Amino acid sequence: MAIPRPPPQTPSWSRSVTETVRGSHHFAVKGFSLSKGMGSGRFLASDIFAVGGYHWAVYLYPDGKNPEDNANYVSVFVALASDGTDVRALFELTLLDQSGRGRHKVHSHFDRSPLQAGPYTLKYRGSMWGYKRFYRRSLLETSDFLKDDCLLINCTVGVVKNRIETAKNIRIHVPPSDMGRGFKELLSLSIGCDITFQVGDEEIRAHKWILAARSPVFKAQFFGPLGKPGLHRVVVEDVEPVVFKAMVNFIYADELPSIHELAGSVSVWTSTVVVQHLLAAADRYGLDRLRILCETKLCDELTPEMVATTLALAEQYHCTELKSACLKFAAVRQNLGAVMGTEGFNYLEETFPSLLSDLLATVAVLDDDPASVNRKRGVCGNEGATPVESVEASERRTRRRV
Repeated sequence: MAIPRPPPQTPSWSRSVTETVRGSHHFAVKGFSLSKGMGSGRFLASDIFAVGGYHWAVYLYPDGKNPEDNANYVSVFVALASDGTDVRALFELTLLDQSGRGRHKVHSHFDRSPLQAGPYTLKYRGSMWGYKRFYRRSLLETSDFLKDDCLLINCTVGVVKNRIETAKNIRIHVPPSDMGRGFKELLSLSIGCDITFQVGDEEIRAHKWILAARSPVFKAQFFGPLGKPGLHRVVVEDVEPVVFKAMVNFIYADELPSIHELAGSVSVWTSTVVVQHLLAAADRYGLDRLRILCETKLCDELTPEMVATTLALAEQYHCTELKSACLKFAAVRQNLGAVMGTEGFNYLEETFPSLLSDLLATVAVLDDDPASVNRKRGVCGNEGATPVESVEASERRTRRRV
């Protein structure tokens, strides 16, 4: 009797894939002329940015990195800012032409032939790649790269990554959920709507079951013990139509809608006001995720003109993180004088006087820690500077008011 042979096994396979994970950072250097005379080896640093699982930073040396060979040149380097050993990467540093003619100065590692030079290896935190003689300073000061005393540098990092592909880790791509798009289509076409909201002079139609699924307030209003399931029309007071529309759009799509489109304006002031009211509406209807999204957007768009009203809002609705961000932003010397000259600050002084004490305490903390001031200036990207005398006077006025 013949012994049955086992079925042939499918041969296994694997594939090594080496590729670059790219990311870019835009570094603006304002007040470049004031950096002249800093001295060789002294630098201006960008904020830290992440690419390929590592942190990086751009360093600009206005008077050169080393005095012996490049004191007449501006030096630019990109540095590894996180712990790592033998990080292999490609780099590109571009000095942007601001005349609109596209004549950028590009120093690229990506264009080099792999046979001539492979990726650069950074051995440890603080390792750098760049150019000591990036551009002659005397030429730079009269070039199209400098506009309104501002330089623009774009840094691209390509971290070399390796992975092993096998039959087991190949997956069929599943597209992201488009449920929100489907719900928004129902809303925009008014398909199956069973509730109409009268908001000011506008009527906004929606679906009770979708509203109830997202908001505990709507759920109680339509289907709770004291609710009215047969209700078909609701008059909404104390909410602007654009704000209510934005809230309903969020309920259907689970994302913050385009405030500029809904408001019909690209003004930052208009956008901030709408988001402030949207946060209040989110609190009113129990939409916690929308409330957090509004806090985040307000934090990202802080300006000296609007920070006082945002601070008052944060205090009113117990938004602790937003409140902290507003206090730190307003307390920065470059912002304080402008903030105190706004109508929002007068409203803050009359309505929430305790916040003046919080602001004064934050000013004191930042004065004791200059590094924190510099970090905050880097995050917010404020233009211009209030004279020191003006700021000190503003601080004295704050102390008197408190």
